[in-house]
Amino acid sequence: MLPIFISAIIFLFALTSNPATAIKKRPPQTLSRGWGDDLTWVQTYEEGLFKSKKSNKPLMIIHHLEECKYCKALKEAFAASREIQEMADKDFIMLNLMHETNDKNLAPDGKYVPRIIFIDPSLTVRADIGGRYSNRLYTYEPQDINILIQNMKKAKRLLASEL
Repeated sequence: MLPIFISAIIFLFALTSNPATAIKKRPPQTLSRGWGDDLTWVQTYEEGLFKSKKSNKPLMIIHHLEECKYCKALKEAFAASREIQEMADKDFIMLNLMHETNDKNLAPDGKYVPRIIFIDPSLTVRADIGGRYSNRLYTYEPQDINILIQNMKKAKRLLASEL
């Protein structure tokens, strides 16, 4: 019985210590707030603008509130979309805000949530990249994930053609 137990322990040790079987994954960030734990998030709007300009990538700002049921539903759809997560990781500087700022650029048509705004590296808020509602241009719902994906692609295309 003892040799079997020792063999099992050695096997488990060998299995868990093998670097080929270890999964390399970034540790979750508190800045993600559930929107994408594997994404790199900036902490402030100013940091996002700086990194956007420096890296020549658009800044994607997600405004939300923790207790908002619409925000929670969008967050789940956003985090579950592999395509969004891959584009966000590769092509965007990401910021999520749970508080309002005094910067009018971040609320061009009101202070509602959720809203997602794209800012290009020239520090211009892209008013031409919005959701499907005319009275809340930057809001998205879970069923609007495909619209958001198209808008992310549009932000990348505009970046390539305009800057």
